[in-house]
Amino acid sequence: MMKRYFFILFLAISFSVQAQSNTANYKYIIVPEKFSFLKQVNQYGLNTLTKAFFEEKGFTVYFDNAEIPEEIATDRCKALVVELQENNSMFVTNLTLLLKDCKGAVVIKSKAGKSREKEYETSYNLALKDAFTSFNDFKYVAGSPTVVTSTVPANTNTETKTAPTPVNQPVATKTVQPEALLYAQPISNGYQLIDATPKIVMTLLKTSVEDCYISNNGNVNGIVLKKNGAWFFEYYKNNALVSEKLSIKF
Repeated sequence: MMKRYFFILFLAISFSVQAQSNTANYKYIIVPEKFSFLKQVNQYGLNTLTKAFFEEKGFTVYFDNAEIPEEIATDRCKALVVELQENNSMFVTNLTLLLKDCKGAVVIKSKAGKSREKEYETSYNLALKDAFTSFNDFKYVAGSPTVVTSTVPANTNTETKTAPTPVNQPVATKTVQPEALLYAQPISNGYQLIDATPKIVMTLLKTSVEDCYISNNGNVNGIVLKKNGAWFFEYYKNNALVSEKLSIKF
């Protein structure tokens, strides 16, 4: 049981490493002048907002109608292309940002950014900015993109937890904020956890082990598992195992 558990944790972390290595050859990003689901060029300012965001991350960004360097004009496979997908419901604007390679394969996909604002321009801008949060730790540095794992912000009402760990494994002691109740919504291969907003805060993918899921919270990959009747999100940070207690209603 323990061997399988640590194999699943290793597998989850390897997904994060693979996502990072998949972007290691890219310096350039191409942004369309008009997203496919909109009628006008740069409607609501979404295209310029996207270009500015990735430029702040250190990438060299061009609109698809602009003159581009010969380096990528002769080899489009040196650039990633931005695609924005809309999946709106009656009261919610939903936007998902994708980075695709020259063959159309998705290299990185954001969470679904959401906004409940009624005014279109405000709603689309807020939803896109929400989607951007998936890329908060994604940046281009010294010739290759780097993903840096950030810690969970703590509030003033905290308690100190020591993560359980096998023998000879570094122990991570971290301050964990009390978690708000998360609601598990079934998806095809597991669950998505939403808060009261509602906002998707984590995805859980089923494994062959009962009450153990490969998980991602938008910043880091790990596992969510049940121990002694409680749920925990566990992942590695600086070669140490970190455990965060969750409150989940299935």
